[in-house]
Amino acid sequence: MEHIAIYPGSFDPVTNGHLDLIHRGLKIFDRVIVAILKNPQKKFLFSIDERMEMLRASLNGLPLVEIDAFDGLLVDYASQRGASAVLRGLRALSDFEYEFQLALMNRRLNREIQTVFLMTGMRWIYTSSSIIKEAAQFGGDVKGMVPSVVHERLIAKFPRSAKRR
Repeated sequence: MEHIAIYPGSFDPVTNGHLDLIHRGLKIFDRVIVAILKNPQKKFLFSIDERMEMLRASLNGLPLVEIDAFDGLLVDYASQRGASAVLRGLRALSDFEYEFQLALMNRRLNREIQTVFLMTGMRWIYTSSSIIKEAAQFGGDVKGMVPSVVHERLIAKFPRSAKRR
């Protein structure tokens, strides 16, 4: 039986911390489906198509990883895709509280889907998509925290800030 994990998120944009978690998830699961939640209530910097494209480019055809987008309940999507687990990364105690609540709700909705938490690699513990976007917006150099394709897209989104680099 193939063990499939869903790694959900907004990935707006994908960071090197996300990529680290995907690579580490592949050591546990046979396949990882990176799933972008379609949430029309939230404002994103990049469109779903742009985020999917950046993920594909960043993973460079990594076998056993699929990029997808979904709407609705995560556990319903996981079940439809034949996944037995949801993969989540934890950076700090504040992440744990929120993620724990989500995991409990998901377990209540579908007891067949397990949540697996991986601690973020120490190298990436301080990074998040939100912090990276904010730093890039104000001219901060985020090179090395995001894949090169993302770095280029951030410079294109914030060209005025890029001139200070």
